Amino acid sequence: MTRYSSAELARGAAGALIGIAVAGATAKVVPGGPETLPFIVAPMGAAAVLLFAVPASPLAQPWPVVGGNTISTLVGLTAYWLVDDVLLAGAVGVGAAIGVMMLLRCLHPPGGACALLAATATPVIDEQGIAFVVLPVAVNTVALLLVAIAVNNLTGRRYPHRAPTTTPPSPAAAELGLGAADIESAMARLSQRLDVLPEDVVALVQDAEAHALDRRLGSVPVQRVMHTDVATVRPFESIYRARTVIVQRKVKTLPVVDDEGHVVGIVSIIDLFTRDLVELEPVETIMIRDVTTIPAATPVAELVPAMTQDGFKVVPVVDDQDRIVGIVTRGDLIAVLHRALLEDRPA
Repeated sequence: MTRYSSAELARGAAGALIGIAVAGATAKVVPGGPETLPFIVAPMGAAAVLLFAVPASPLAQPWPVVGGNTISTLVGLTAYWLVDDVLLAGAVGVGAAIGVMMLLRCLHPPGGACALLAATATPVIDEQGIAFVVLPVAVNTVALLLVAIAVNNLTGRRYPHRAPTTTPPSPAAAELGLGAADIESAMARLSQRLDVLPEDVVALVQDAEAHALDRRLGSVPVQRVMHTDVATVRPFESIYRARTVIVQRKVKTLPVVDDEGHVVGIVSIIDLFTRDLVELEPVETIMIRDVTTIPAATPVAELVPAMTQDGFKVVPVVDDQDRIVGIVTRGDLIAVLHRALLEDRPA
């Protein structure tokens, strides 16, 4: 059983209190119908549970709420008019309402109650006739929905619900990772329908993966996996000099540092070896100046999005004064992840 936070408890209880009061008061001031017509109908209590306690549910979104209640009421009234037996009319009304709601993609559990209420109409509902769909059902529903929009958003819960925005994966990660289409396909193959958006499942899985990775690697700082013997060049040194360093040190990337050791740029083997054989121009003329660095104490887990989603192959590591103290390559990260997988593997 889910444990609710104090904020969720307050939102559910206070929201339902306000919503039911406003919905009933609104119907009370709207003219029309006999004096004995109820100002609020019982299905609104069930709708309040969805709107204030589980507003992220697909069953609690505006179209299911409004469409489900009003259309089901109309279906229930139709059953009342066509079927003489009250018990049979109720069964037909609820069954038909569920089918119509599913067909129109507005499935809402209180809609079944609306259909049953209308199909077993009391004399006052019979007197109201088709107008019962509007007053009190539609008036109650719309008022309750407006209160839900206000209460949820004012208390930090976005409503109507939208699936969380997830970071687009790299092409390689997209090939191997889960996507909304994969989740939707799996849900379709299940024998029991899950009332959750595929996008919400993707966001949940990504968040769980991030926490699992942080649990495994969160205590490992970057300084434990970085290379400390870093080949660097100065901005004023020549392109020819940079090429020589790359060949001698057998590296593919060179950080460019100033006199204090601050990273001011970076050059790669592609930048250097697409030039003429001998170049006396300074490195600063071709270096990339927008360089991402990472503090030495940063957990290794934070390198994963930088190297997989942002596409960095090399990340310079700096100390508290932003001076270069090492470098981490994609190969280093793969080695660390491989060790983590081996440690998790059962003996």
